[in-house]
Amino acid sequence: MKNARLFENEHIETLGNDIGVIVSEAHTFGTDAMLLAYFANARRNDLACDLGTGCGIIPLLWKRDGNCQKIYGVEIQEKGYSQFSRSVEADDISDSVFPIHSDLKQLKGKLPQGAFDLVTMNPPYKKENAGIKSEKTNEKIARHETLCTIDDICTTAASLLKFGGRFCLCIRPERLFETMKSMSEHKLEPKRLRLVTSRDGEKPWLCLIESRLGGKSGLTVEKNFVLYDKDNKYTEEMDSLLVLYRED
Repeated sequence: MKNARLFENEHIETLGNDIGVIVSEAHTFGTDAMLLAYFANARRNDLACDLGTGCGIIPLLWKRDGNCQKIYGVEIQEKGYSQFSRSVEADDISDSVFPIHSDLKQLKGKLPQGAFDLVTMNPPYKKENAGIKSEKTNEKIARHETLCTIDDICTTAASLLKFGGRFCLCIRPERLFETMKSMSEHKLEPKRLRLVTSRDGEKPWLCLIESRLGGKSGLTVEKNFVLYDKDNKYTEEMDSLLVLYRED
């Protein structure tokens, strides 16, 4: 990443393979986004879209790893969209990564319908009326269903995907049932489920789900993804996600 245009309180996180991402306090990324990008198993020839992309971390991780022929990232907040756009510009990848400034409920005419191999989203984890809300608008939108619901997300994913296309998202365990129910109602059949725990034997704090548009029924529950071993060091699998990030 060269000659990135940075605004106040922004900095660059290098991801490896000459790819970087502009982050700020308002729009950054965490472990959940990295896990979702990994779990989605993007393929070299996929046409892919990440909804609610924020700073664009998932599209940029896919690009770093040489996946997907074209990648779209949809973000409604101007600040996040700006960061993502400037990262794409500085990484010189505008021929294959495309930031879209839009409400995910209003993508008709902006993105091809029924064309995508892969759609992902790291959605707001809390319902609109749940918990104590942040006073900051950007944090409220990221954490609560202020601008979209699980049903909205599944509706959009189903409209973008080709038959047999994959929709992957991460969600808190307490919302797993309603998420899978909404998927099924939109003909997105849940096919893979992986739970994430901090340590072996602990309760999961995140669920990773893959569904397929028009898929046959049948869910595979994969082994838990464990972040830390008994010595409080990253597990081999988690460490493999961070190798390029650390070495660049």
